[in-house]
Amino acid sequence: MNFPEIRLRRLRRTQALRHLFDQPFPAASKFVWPLFLVEGEKRRETISSMPGQYRLSTDELLRAVEPVAKQGIGGVLLFGQTEGTKDKAGSGAYDPKGVVQRAIPLLKRAFPELVVMTDVCLCAYTDHGHCGPLDNHGQVDNDASCELLARVALSHAAAGADVVAPSAMMDGQIQAIRQALMENDFHNTLLMSYSTKFASSLYGPFREAENSAPSAGDRKSYQASYANPRAALRESEVDEVEGADILMIKPALFYLDLLAEIRARTDLPVAAYNVSGEYSMIHATAERGWGDLHAMARESVMAIDRAGADLLISYWAPFYQRLT
Repeated sequence: MNFPEIRLRRLRRTQALRHLFDQPFPAASKFVWPLFLVEGEKRRETISSMPGQYRLSTDELLRAVEPVAKQGIGGVLLFGQTEGTKDKAGSGAYDPKGVVQRAIPLLKRAFPELVVMTDVCLCAYTDHGHCGPLDNHGQVDNDASCELLARVALSHAAAGADVVAPSAMMDGQIQAIRQALMENDFHNTLLMSYSTKFASSLYGPFREAENSAPSAGDRKSYQASYANPRAALRESEVDEVEGADILMIKPALFYLDLLAEIRARTDLPVAAYNVSGEYSMIHATAERGWGDLHAMARESVMAIDRAGADLLISYWAPFYQRLT
């Protein structure tokens, strides 16, 4: 049987029919909002390349999160930085009095229903902007980096983080952090790995927000190559073996094929990071009058959900009600 008996438009003839058969928009509880923290008080600094996003001091953080939490957003992902002295090892990242370490208990007390996640990395704290200390040849020292990343994760867990999320893409970082968490009785702290994180051109607005661009060179020697998908998939497989509770693909929209592949290969939850460049591109398109902002955002989020993401780490999270 074929046309004219088969008419696929029957299923989408009215809005009521479309709603009946369409996949629902992901629930607010599936969204995680990335947030940028800075020292001081009463600081709410506009990020020029990321409309609607800010650098926040801890007091402003609580004000910003309150209306978002009321929408039912599932969690936040905290990124810290320092305006003080940076050093070769990024020691400010594991300072127990650092801005992330101080923000975690404030959020837990104010919003106990919110899952608090923390980015575990060194790039915003090192004087060279790389994700770990450099060796004598100017390359990132992988094993020394793992030791320091474990210290950062422990400092976040001690402050009360529900989830620690290492993003440095060092070999063995998941194993080092899992071992450190277990040895220090943080048995219930979840470990979300940036397991397949690409050396992408889409991180520019984030690096402006976080002041974390490398002063020399790039991160292609440790972040995954988008031209080698098999090696990228192995990154997630290895991190699962090392003890990750959640896997992640970053960026999301340019890598939906690999997101779907990772989803098919694992029973672990899979997060997708809808990165700054993806967010800013949609804003730039709307500002030019080339598309409706929220319609494009809604469609992009649905694409990530459709590809198999269980969690959506997205700058669209605070605007959830406008997308639904």
